Amino acid sequence: MSTPSIPPFTVISGSTVHQVLAGRERELIDLVEQAYLLHGSGGTTNPPSYFLRFPDKPSARIIALPASVRGDIGVDGLKWVSSYPDNLDLGIPRASAVLLLNDARTGYPYACLEGSIISAVRTAASAAVAVRHLSAGEGRPADVGFVGTGLIARYLHQYLGALGAFPGRVGVHDLSDVYARGFAEHVEQVSPDSEVRVHDSAQDLVSSYDTVVFATTAASPHVTDPSWFSHNPLVLHVSLRDLAPSVILSSTNVVDDVEHVLKADTSVHIAEQQTGRRDFLDATLHDAITGGFKPGTDRPVVFSPFGLGVLDLMVGDFVHQAAMKGGGEVTTVDDFFFDTDRHRSPGRA
Repeated sequence: MSTPSIPPFTVISGSTVHQVLAGRERELIDLVEQAYLLHGSGGTTNPPSYFLRFPDKPSARIIALPASVRGDIGVDGLKWVSSYPDNLDLGIPRASAVLLLNDARTGYPYACLEGSIISAVRTAASAAVAVRHLSAGEGRPADVGFVGTGLIARYLHQYLGALGAFPGRVGVHDLSDVYARGFAEHVEQVSPDSEVRVHDSAQDLVSSYDTVVFATTAASPHVTDPSWFSHNPLVLHVSLRDLAPSVILSSTNVVDDVEHVLKADTSVHIAEQQTGRRDFLDATLHDAITGGFKPGTDRPVVFSPFGLGVLDLMVGDFVHQAAMKGGGEVTTVDDFFFDTDRHRSPGRA
């Protein structure tokens, strides 16, 4: 039996992550779908996320997402992602992240990757997988309305477009008119055939589209009226806290992982706390992918993905492999691990 060697430690920047992932949307949607299949079949370990909060910064948090993917992929790791909403007032993004990958055989970390792009891509690919299996149409959206227009919304638009032609109609609403119009201009540039409209109210947007995306920074529910959803749209509730229990309880609810999503005051968590039950959760995305669940058309369908660390690991492993094959610049830190000879005596140089 050969003695395992300590893998070289590498650092992969955001520019390299972007370079590796650009233009590979369909490939990454398929990869994230594979991750859900592995997770649903017991091929992963995904412990509860840990939230680091601060008494002097109640809106801020840093989240640790440990995870492990077994089998042929064989990667363990941790996403360490911060959310500081006040950053927006400073003109910088709300979220930042790093992703650490560990060798499954030795446990040694072998890569540190910029994680915010990976996180955005896995979130957008997850939503695309949901549309593929939960949409009442042909697995692609004919029209999409976006509530919230930050970085995640841009990736969501990009990945939903990868399912087919870009949506014919795109609606936009944001509390910031500047952000809303900036996002609308972006959509017009990347998909000039789309009809883009900025809506003055969330109600007007929600009631006008068959696919609705919530990608806000809302800390608590602000959409309380189920009648907004009377046309039974597919709702991609990626920001998790926009919808009041009244909306959740009047909808068909699909989640990525039941135990993970019922925490941290997500909308479905609040619904569970108020009702004392969780039977309003109808299925997981794994159920839909494998054909065990097919939503009806008589209620809105709400997909609430808490975000699984195994998705980040599989996308991060994909980036690392591509970068190491020459797909982008990789920095190797020589001698990152020092004094690794366990048999050497202390006095020996």
